[in-house]
Amino acid sequence: MRIPVPAAALALGGSLALAGLAAPIALVVPAAHAAGPGAAGASAAPCRSLGVASLYGEFVEGDDTHTPDAEGAVAVGGNADFTGGFSVGQELTPEQVAALPGGNALVVAGTVTGHSTQVMKGNGVYGAKAPGAVVEAHQGRVGQGVSPIDFKAEFAALRAASAALGAVSQTAAATVEAKGADLYLGGTGTGLNTFTVTAERLQGATDVYVKVPAGSVTVVNVTGDTYDMAAAKTTGFHLWDEGRKAYVLDDKLQSAAGGAVRAKLLWNFPTAGKVVKNSAAAWAGTVLAPNAAFDLGSGGPVNGSVIAKSLTGKGGAETHHYPFTGCLPAVVPAPTTVPTVPPTTVPTVPPVVPGGSPSATAPSTAPGVPGTPSGSGSPSAPVSGRPTPGASGVPSASPSASAPGSVPSASVSPSATPTAGGNLAHTGSGPVVPLAIGGAVVLAAGGAIVVATRRRAARKA
Repeated sequence: MRIPVPAAALALGGSLALAGLAAPIALVVPAAHAAGPGAAGASAAPCRSLGVASLYGEFVEGDDTHTPDAEGAVAVGGNADFTGGFSVGQELTPEQVAALPGGNALVVAGTVTGHSTQVMKGNGVYGAKAPGAVVEAHQGRVGQGVSPIDFKAEFAALRAASAALGAVSQTAAATVEAKGADLYLGGTGTGLNTFTVTAERLQGATDVYVKVPAGSVTVVNVTGDTYDMAAAKTTGFHLWDEGRKAYVLDDKLQSAAGGAVRAKLLWNFPTAGKVVKNSAAAWAGTVLAPNAAFDLGSGGPVNGSVIAKSLTGKGGAETHHYPFTGCLPAVVPAPTTVPTVPPTTVPTVPPVVPGGSPSATAPSTAPGVPGTPSGSGSPSAPVSGRPTPGASGVPSASPSASAPGSVPSASVSPSATPTAGGNLAHTGSGPVVPLAIGGAVVLAAGGAIVVATRRRAARKA
């Protein structure tokens, strides 16, 4: 039986629409998530960070007793004693401030004490102020309120992450070698290098040397219940600079590869109940010790973030703003808090006007998303990983943040709702709406074909 051309055209349009509705949905994984640590190309391994902790230079579950300052942001789940004066957030960039929960560079869930606590950039929030306490903001606002961070949930996730990292075997090509009073850690992985060192062996070193490719993620798992850097008077952390073909003593004014090594260096203490830093040392990298009372000492900074159960420090014992920006292995659980994605606007479908032709393209109004041809489905929402600190990177890590780095983007704000499936974005609309719109566009195009065919047939008649 011969099918009339108009009917065939309509049937074709309908078939295309139905095929679009029945076709499986392809999930687009951003490159930052697709290529996990050590991957040479695209991979299904998701990129993990330390969650909201990667945005803060001091992230403390309990009490924080500290002077004189923290160059990055500070979040305290207990009470904060800043007696003697304390400043927060001097080195934060506007993008990093915007990425903080509520823009708060200072979060104290309990009571803040101290006659001069200065929030240099961003906002500040505290549960209560001790009599005579003064908390001032220079480029934002500060006041009493509820903590925007669920410290209990965050530290449950951090402990799980620390334990998972601690269970990762040392990289096959990695070496840990003592040379006299010095300890050398060497790895060749361009993606991930993991080391396992006992606390006793680490604290026995006067100087620590780390040689890994710049840009690689380095995790040093330190086993044991207590680590006391002051026991052997460890005074130097030296990072390999491939450009110089030499080790560089890490400090604020100098670091290997412009800070790229330090930004992705994580010291993990999964079981330690106490960690003590020697006052004469500048500790390079971020310290993850979620079960430990961390003693910064009275001099020498941590050139990275400190994530601990509690923290004490005085004198010159500062935390410098070089947050962790590395992408952690997939064994690490997804963070409790992940960046949110700006909502997209669904393109409208132009109606078929008799005598005219339908528009071939329906542009998307979502920021950063190019226009998508009609009938091709809805555009994918962009996904950001972990804030990219302006001078670092995790974290992160971000980065990163400040030291150079790539993790997470500081242009997004954290959300209290975790996402599943490797931190993929979810707009909430599901696949039905975009597919229905695609089908409608195809049907509209089919209708246009029918109209045009009939007109040609009428002219021939």
